[in-house]
Amino acid sequence: MALATRQDSDRKPPVGRARRPRHSFWGSTVGKKTVMAVSGLIMLGYLVAHMIGNLKIFFGTDEFNGYAHWLRTMGEPVLHYEWALWIVRVVLVAAVVLHAVSAYQLSRRDIRARPTAYVHKRKRAGYATRTMRWGGVILLLFIVWHLLDLTLLTVNDNAQTGKPYENVVATFSNWYGNTIYIVAMLAVGLHVRHGFWSAAQTLGVGNATRERLLKALANLLALALTVGFLSVPVAVMTGLVG
Repeated sequence: MALATRQDSDRKPPVGRARRPRHSFWGSTVGKKTVMAVSGLIMLGYLVAHMIGNLKIFFGTDEFNGYAHWLRTMGEPVLHYEWALWIVRVVLVAAVVLHAVSAYQLSRRDIRARPTAYVHKRKRAGYATRTMRWGGVILLLFIVWHLLDLTLLTVNDNAQTGKPYENVVATFSNWYGNTIYIVAMLAVGLHVRHGFWSAAQTLGVGNATRERLLKALANLLALALTVGFLSVPVAVMTGLVG
């Protein structure tokens, strides 16, 4: 009986009925696209909230500094000082890592799926689509610089602890701060425009009417975020804020 069982287990499946490899959710292409879509929507929600907070700078020093203080005290007394802010930071870091890793792995998987170059070279997508990868790299580098600039206060000699309004003005009072920020925000606009639509497709768009509405919403979000974020450095450069 033991011999028969061993022989049965050693048998190879018949030709044409080979076992299909089992993929986990993360290991599948659909899983990676879903992770990329959900993490992207989390970051989009943060961008919208962050832009709205940035616009408080137009209401004066006390309003903006009060908002910055509230970010550290939100959730009290249930949560301790800065706990809610750190929860947001951890979620954002996880979203950024998952988004970047899934994007890289999907890109490598796409390259392996077509190892030979196309015979006829032609543009296969729009400008935003073709710049998504470079846009992602630009945004990752910007996040590092932004944290060093306005959170850790290490790249601006005029930065002052506990004075966020003054630090924003100091950042946009020099040409390199403006250049870095403007390039990054243009990349944000392109990334959001294509990324929001891609996420909608991954999670299921629905009918043609909903598809048109989501395309319009993607364009509106990209435009609103770009204009909203860029309005701050432009206001500082023109003397409206300072």
